[in-house]
Amino acid sequence: MYAMAILGAVAALFASPTFAPAAPPTPVPPPAEKITIKVVTVNGTGCPAGTAAVAVSPDNEAFTVTFSQYLAAVGPGYRLPDARRNCQMNLQVLVPSGFTYAIASADYRGYMDLAHGATALERANYYFQGQSPTMYMEHPFTSVDTGNWIASDKTDLASVVYAPCGEQRLFNVNTELRVNAGTSPKSATSYIAMDSADGAISTTYHFTWLHCPVKAPHAKK
Repeated sequence: MYAMAILGAVAALFASPTFAPAAPPTPVPPPAEKITIKVVTVNGTGCPAGTAAVAVSPDNEAFTVTFSQYLAAVGPGYRLPDARRNCQMNLQVLVPSGFTYAIASADYRGYMDLAHGATALERANYYFQGQSPTMYMEHPFTSVDTGNWIASDKTDLASVVYAPCGEQRLFNVNTELRVNAGTSPKSATSYIAMDSADGAISTTYHFTWLHCPVKAPHAKK
């Protein structure tokens, strides 16, 4: 009897509004002032120096990255390391005072040509300097996907991680392309690229914005 009473009290306690999960913050329109992104470092076999370009959209809703040599391939003439390409970008995002941002989604595009039996993979993760990297979001492909491809990463609003207000933290993006010959003929060539022949296809990262809380002035002594 006492045990039932205790369990009932605990259930009522956690059902009370005091223990209700906090609602996710409501995003606000992007700032009107221009956003600047500085590329601090770009490292990886998929983005040698001078082969990746970053640009912010005029409406501050997103930024794009264009690659020109991001390709993973297997087949005659390719070495084992060519089957995997990666790129790590460390970006300094300069935003107006009173705002903070997060990346709510990302759209990756490119072209692939996979022989029957071959597979490919695109994956990425994101984190701010000083924080633990998120789990990789992965997108597998098979030969039926040959041609132009697109893969989108989306984060639930409640799980979006914003840059700390009032602090300058680098934003890190890690991407990777892989291709596996699988059961395809040894004479076949398969590849996946995160670019296009004319540079018109870009990877797009979509911002979400919040107002930073206004700090109360210090009381005079």
